[in-house]
Amino acid sequence: MHPNPSFRNTPDAHSWELVSQTSFGTLVQSTSGLPVISHVPFLLSACRSYIELHLVRSNPMARAGVGEAIPTTLIVNGPDGYISPDWYGIDDQVPTWNYVAVHVMGQLVRLDDDALEPLLARLSDQFESQLHSKAIWTMEKMTVDVKMKMMRQILPFKFEISKLHSTWKLGQNKPEQARLDAADALADHVPALAKLMKDLPQ
Repeated sequence: MHPNPSFRNTPDAHSWELVSQTSFGTLVQSTSGLPVISHVPFLLSACRSYIELHLVRSNPMARAGVGEAIPTTLIVNGPDGYISPDWYGIDDQVPTWNYVAVHVMGQLVRLDDDALEPLLARLSDQFESQLHSKAIWTMEKMTVDVKMKMMRQILPFKFEISKLHSTWKLGQNKPEQARLDAADALADHVPALAKLMKDLPQ
């Protein structure tokens, strides 16, 4: 997380919305060697106390026993982009990178195998429901043999949330007009980030 407090005071509600809408992030666990990292789709619970996901059985993170809880961080990224100092319209500025990042800390817990199929159904329903041009895909469209082969390769997990931290680096440390001018220049390159810079989340 960025140390400048100007970028750390966005209300948590915006960060939770980003986590829910993105539903894809990077899991990180510390080990005795290099960190273990996994990129995963997930489903945030309505109460925001846990996240549901699955991992490939061969993933080092998946080697935990049922019920075992391992400290883990989930990183969810929002829009990001390069900011040219020329865009501010004031002197003595330097290049920078604006971005949105949310870190969710908690415990990754291996679930019983019988939790897998309903978890997969919830995940696919979540993403299929966003595809308005087609009928929702369900696992019933798979043959039993293919379905069982697929399910043997993955394991269900719950990520129990304990903390949330975020950085919304949107030029809040610049004069307002300079920030707005930079946002106007950025709009053709990263419109989602430019919109956030123009209308700071309150």
